[in-house]
Amino acid sequence: MSATPQPNEQALRLHAFYSGKMQTLPKCAIRSMADFSMWYSPGVAAPCQAIAHDPDLVYEYTNRGNLVAVVSDGSRILGLGNIGPEAGLPVMEGKALLFKHLGGVDAVALCLRSRNEDEFIRAVEMLEPSFGAINLEDIAQPGCFRILAALRERMDIPVWHDDQQGSAVVALAGLVNALAVVGKRLDSVRIALLGMGAANSAVCRLLRASGVAPAQIVACDHRGVLHRGRADIARVQTLYPDKWALCAESNPDAITGGPAGALRGADVCLAFSAPGPGTIEPAWVRTMARDAIVFACANPVPEIWPQAAHEAGAKVVATGRGDFPNQVNNSLCFPAIFRGVLDVRARTITDSMALAAAHELAAFARDRGISEHDIVPRMNEPGLYPRVAVATAMAAQAEGVARLSVSREALLARATARIAAARGATEALMREGLIAAPPAA
Repeated sequence: MSATPQPNEQALRLHAFYSGKMQTLPKCAIRSMADFSMWYSPGVAAPCQAIAHDPDLVYEYTNRGNLVAVVSDGSRILGLGNIGPEAGLPVMEGKALLFKHLGGVDAVALCLRSRNEDEFIRAVEMLEPSFGAINLEDIAQPGCFRILAALRERMDIPVWHDDQQGSAVVALAGLVNALAVVGKRLDSVRIALLGMGAANSAVCRLLRASGVAPAQIVACDHRGVLHRGRADIARVQTLYPDKWALCAESNPDAITGGPAGALRGADVCLAFSAPGPGTIEPAWVRTMARDAIVFACANPVPEIWPQAAHEAGAKVVATGRGDFPNQVNNSLCFPAIFRGVLDVRARTITDSMALAAAHELAAFARDRGISEHDIVPRMNEPGLYPRVAVATAMAAQAEGVARLSVSREALLARATARIAAARGATEALMREGLIAAPPAA
C-alpha cells in the first residue's frame, strides 16, 4: 500500500525562497522618527522605572504576556531522531508559525546546543524574565521527563512539553468521541498503549485522571509488554518511575510478549511508537474487540495504514497526519492552551487544565456532529481555538493558578480578537506584496 507522497521538494524550495517562516515586526505605530524618542531613549526610561518599582507591570508595558519560547535541544526531532539543534530549527520555527496563526501568540524558536540536562534546565530557567510561558519540544527521553518536572517546579510561568502533554490532550479528546461513536464507555474498555515514550506516558496520566483504572491498561514498549517481571525497567525505575508504576499496577492478567498480546481483546489501541507501516500488523487488529478503535499516531508514517486497519476490523482509525481522516495532532490544542494561560497569566498548566482543554475539543466536534471518520475538529474550523482557550483559562482560575480574574465573555472576546488580528496581519502583508507569493513550481 502506497503512502501519500510527502512534499519534500516543494518544502525545500519554499523554505529556501522565504529563508524560513518567521520574522519580527513592530506592533506599535511609527509615524515619524520622533516616535523613537518615545519607544526608545529617552521615553523608554519611564516604563523601565515603573517595572523596577512593580515587576508585574512588565506584562503591561512589554510583550512578555504574549510571548512564548519554543525550546529544543534537537535530540528527538519528529520521526528523524537526534539530528541536532540546527536541523531542528525549521520545526521550532514551524511551531512558532502555528502559535501565531492559530493562537495569536508570539513565539521565538530557540535551539540549544546542550546534551547536559542540568545545563539545559538552567538555560531555560534563565529565560523567565523575558517570556510568559515555555514550550519544550522534541527532547529525547528520559531527559524530557526530568527537564519538564524540574522546570515546572522552578519557574513561575507555565512550562509545557508538547510532545507529552499536547499529544495526550488531543488523544483523549479523540478517544472520548471515538467511544461515543462506537457506543462504549471509557471506564469499561480495555486499552492497549503501544510505545511508552513521552506521548503515551502523558496519555496514561490523563487517562487515569479521567477515571480509567490501571487494570484497564496493557502497555507495551519496544521490548515488550509491561508487567511485574520486567527486571530491565526495575533497574532504571528512578529514571522511569511512571513506567515502573505501570508495570506494577496495570496488566492484571500478566500478559507477556509483544504488541500482538497487548492488542488481543483490546477495545482501544493508542499507538505513539515507531513509524510504520508494519509496526502494527493487520492480523493483530483482527484479534481486537468488536468495533475496535485504533490510533496510529507515529509521524511521518503511521504504525499501520488506516485502510489496512479498517480492513482488519477497526471501526474508528486515527493518525497524526492531515491527509487522512481523524488527525490526532497536538496542533489542535497547544495554540489555544497557551492563549488561555497567557490571558489569565497562569503560573502553570495543571492536569485539570489539560483535561478541560481535551473535553472542550471533544465537545466542539460533537456540537457540529461526529462520525467514525470525523471524531476531532480540524485546524481550520472557525471558533475552535477561542473556545479551547477559554476552557483552559477558566480551569486555571478555578484551580487558583491564574494571576488575573477574567470573565468567560471577556476571555472569548480577547482570544477571538487576538487570533483574528494575527491572521489579518498576515493576509494584509500578503495582499500588499510584503510577503511575496511563492514562485510557481
